[in-house]
Amino acid sequence: MIERYSLPKMTKVWSEESKFDKMLRIELLACEAWSKQGKIPKKSLVAIKSRAKINIEKIRELEEKTKHDVVAFVNNLSESVGPEAKYIHMGLTSNDVLDTTLALQMTESLDVLLSDIESLISVLAKVARKYKNTVCIGRTHGVHAEPTTFGLKVALWHDEMRRNLDRLKDARKTIAVGKLSGTIGTYTNIEPDVEEYVCAKLGLGISYGSTQVIPRDRHAVCLVRMAIAGASVERFAMEIRHLQRTEVLEAEEPFGKDQKGSSAMPHKRNPVKCERICGLARLLRTNAMAAIENMSLWHERDISHSSVERVILPDSALLLDYILNEFIEVMEALSVHSKNMLINLGKTNGVIFSQRVLLELMKKGVARPKAYDIVQKNAFAAISSNRDFKDILLNDPKVKRHLSNSEIVACFDIKYYLRHIPKIFRNLGLE
Repeated sequence: MIERYSLPKMTKVWSEESKFDKMLRIELLACEAWSKQGKIPKKSLVAIKSRAKINIEKIRELEEKTKHDVVAFVNNLSESVGPEAKYIHMGLTSNDVLDTTLALQMTESLDVLLSDIESLISVLAKVARKYKNTVCIGRTHGVHAEPTTFGLKVALWHDEMRRNLDRLKDARKTIAVGKLSGTIGTYTNIEPDVEEYVCAKLGLGISYGSTQVIPRDRHAVCLVRMAIAGASVERFAMEIRHLQRTEVLEAEEPFGKDQKGSSAMPHKRNPVKCERICGLARLLRTNAMAAIENMSLWHERDISHSSVERVILPDSALLLDYILNEFIEVMEALSVHSKNMLINLGKTNGVIFSQRVLLELMKKGVARPKAYDIVQKNAFAAISSNRDFKDILLNDPKVKRHLSNSEIVACFDIKYYLRHIPKIFRNLGLE
């Protein structure tokens, strides 16, 4: 099942091969830029580009000795280039290469996530339209409130994911910047033109306000917004978990033909996908907090953020990719039990229409406190005695003094509660 996901794409983005290929490209582009300035002979540039190659196994071996990943990379690259290697990494510091590489990885990750979200938005739109008029009870505090439709629930999810799409698009702009400005960002041994050339070729903007590193607020923005997207999906999954409870059973996540819900209880069909989503969303929030902690570095740079980012950046990208695709699968095959929705709608014997009765009494001139007390007393009587709220109202002299039988009955017309849903759908772009 995992094969249908974009995880292979995301895994490739964060692979060593991808990282080192990007680092190599940056080094070669820097040589091109230097050559344009006359600092590297054209013949040397041709030689560098024709000979340049890397061997990841050898880089690992060198790093064991040097204890420095970029030095190991540059040394391995230099071995392949030969005498012209003197021009490799000229004027650069490690983070010129690493942070620019990281920007490329982050933008590629966000491209995958944006595609995921667009797919989820499309699925949510279909489900919302399908169940636009499927009536169910709305709940506040977990208690029956007033009627709504299942389609409207999903339409609101659709709208929220569109906001997440916009947030991640903006995050992509924030992170899509490189830097090749030297050891403390002052271009001491490198020309700004080199940075401009390399970043332009890579399709990146420039982080003009860099020290030795690109400021980590940019990375924090990405992880916070990824965590928010995960929290949104968690909210949707939590709703399905509640709706799948035996006492409710209004919706269920898909359950495979050969799937088992419990090793002990054959009858079980548990919302495991939605539970998994809710659990993994916690990790996204934890990683976002770590990214915020990474913002504070000593002076022009220390290395305290590096070890953290090696975990939280690829993990967050993979986590959100997985969460989004899990929920797409849930929504594509969601079981909606509309009959149970109608059954649950009637479980409270009509007290869900109490506000309409309250307002109708007020229209007749009854002061709100008095009207509220009348309606509340009758509603509680219906609940405690398991009697029909409408019948109780029709036999209450205090109510009958102000409302006719037909006016009381009209308060229980469910169409009144749903009359604006078409307009809400239009406002949400879901006509």
